[in-house]
Amino acid sequence: MHTSELNADQATGLRKIVNPRPVRVIAVSSGKGGVGKTNVSVNLAAALAKDGKEVLLLDADLGLANVDVLLGLNPAYDLSHVISGERSLEEVMIDGPANVKVIPASSGVSRMANLTRAEQAGLINAFNELGHAIDVMVVDTAAGISDSVVSFCCASQEVIVVVCDEPTSITDAYAFIKVMSREHKIERFQILANMAHSTHEGRELFNKLSKATDRFLDVMLNFMGTIPYDERLRKAVQHQRAVVEAFPRSPSALALKRVAKQIDKWPEASEIGGQLEFFIERLVQLDTSATGAI
Repeated sequence: MHTSELNADQATGLRKIVNPRPVRVIAVSSGKGGVGKTNVSVNLAAALAKDGKEVLLLDADLGLANVDVLLGLNPAYDLSHVISGERSLEEVMIDGPANVKVIPASSGVSRMANLTRAEQAGLINAFNELGHAIDVMVVDTAAGISDSVVSFCCASQEVIVVVCDEPTSITDAYAFIKVMSREHKIERFQILANMAHSTHEGRELFNKLSKATDRFLDVMLNFMGTIPYDERLRKAVQHQRAVVEAFPRSPSALALKRVAKQIDKWPEASEIGGQLEFFIERLVQLDTSATGAI
């Protein structure tokens, strides 16, 4: 099939996607690993689901999948089977905590920026066939600033940057925001302090980051709050459960629920009617511009 025909097929596929409700797509990222990013993704998804939202959790760490490990899930198939056309999104999707729908990834999958045009079309068609009405999609990206991280963050409406009280966490978060703002024109970032020993410590982490961005970057940072260091969260991880389910009254669970409430108050999605196609369309456009293909 010629490239122009493939593009036409993709455009037709995008227009066919039907989802009666606006979809909020949130990327959860960090400048470095080890800050609890995936734990935040899993528990925010579960907290939003407990608030009555239909939530889809996409493991977008295409090289080192860990959402399924964190939750003790054993998927038979993953995103690579969707991209290759072997399985539909419905066949890959599995149930997570609070009835969150999880799309697992797997180690060794090609990065999003390296997908062929045929694989892009397969991904679009997979989302075409999604039968679930989704309110929120949480995208757990890889750590750092790889091509796939850039793609998923640019394709999302909101980007949450998770930081913790380590010098490298702040410097790497700043580097991440710098790249995303200067090279990819993202102007708004949601900052979440994780594993902090006090609310004051979390606010200070935000202030350090904000002071640097105010001086050197033209971006807007919003402080989402602090998730406290919590032994019960560690225990939940050991038992491969979401803390908002395992220990719903623990300090970390209550903090994550507050963040979910805050997310629920954000303005509704408006791009392309707020449907999921805007997310896939952006991914395809980003790959097209990066490769020079038309």
